[in-house]
Amino acid sequence: MTLSSAPALDSLNDAGRSLLFTEARTANTFADVPVTDAELSQIWDLAKWAPTQANLQPLRVVYVQSPEARARLVQHMSDGNKEKTLAAPAVAVLALDSRFHEHVSTVMPFMPQLEEVFEGNEDARFSTARLNSALQAGYFVLAVRAQGLAAGPMSGFDAAAFDADFFPDGRLKSFMVVNIGHPGEGAFRNRLPRLDAAQVVDFA
Repeated sequence: MTLSSAPALDSLNDAGRSLLFTEARTANTFADVPVTDAELSQIWDLAKWAPTQANLQPLRVVYVQSPEARARLVQHMSDGNKEKTLAAPAVAVLALDSRFHEHVSTVMPFMPQLEEVFEGNEDARFSTARLNSALQAGYFVLAVRAQGLAAGPMSGFDAAAFDADFFPDGRLKSFMVVNIGHPGEGAFRNRLPRLDAAQVVDFA
């Protein structure tokens, strides 16, 4: 295939870039507007398409919605995150699946040997799960924004205590909590500075 015959990809217009990147910020308060189960399902229906190493997809999402479960979750949040997590219309806990490799035959059917490779190498399994679930967490936040919702991602919680409470079999390891909803009054703080290209980007 020559360069001239390669398919052209569409690019996001200014409105799309603004929604996902340039004007998007972490929400700290949310309006009293429900987020439906269908909307929450649509978030994953977008996020699942983004790439991961060998398509392994180790991220798992738990929506903590019932009042009882939300109260249990809030007990494990840092003090500064308790009130807003209790008040958010929807809350997702993002976790890595430490046995993601059991799904290799589904997600990578032409390389079934990967299941045995990861089964026999716990260090490689966990490093792969940590990297790729973190990558998927970024996709998840963008998918929330793409659905016209605001996201409030947080790492300020006692993950070990949460896991003992919600994931007692030890398979899932939580690492992020994301409040989700429509932004409320004073939801967004002023934009903080970003490093510019001269500080970050180089060409070799």
